[in-house]
Amino acid sequence: MHMSPDPTSRTELVPGTLILLVLRVLDSGPLHGYAIAQRISLVSGEVLRVEEGSLYPALQKMLRKGWVRAEWGLSDTKRRVRSYRLTAAGRRQLESERAGYDHVTRAIQAVLKLA
Repeated sequence: MHMSPDPTSRTELVPGTLILLVLRVLDSGPLHGYAIAQRISLVSGEVLRVEEGSLYPALQKMLRKGWVRAEWGLSDTKRRVRSYRLTAAGRRQLESERAGYDHVTRAIQAVLKLA
């Protein structure tokens, strides 16, 4: 018997979407790593889960590529945290990532509808 996935369960991100989602979240303003993961979870209705083991390497990659900048500060609980901010290059990358995702999504939808 095949059961449908529980729509209330949390799931890992679709491969290739983490950078797109992080860039989009940072487009709304600077956040520290844990807050980025929480925002993605919240906005997705608690469906998407970002693990630290994938988030921080992705942020490091985005720093190296110049898509984000980081600075140290204090959290609301007075803990030292690294806050990430989108750069102009990051905004351009966001648009590129979004266009690529839209293109692939349309292609997938066409196959699902017509195959």
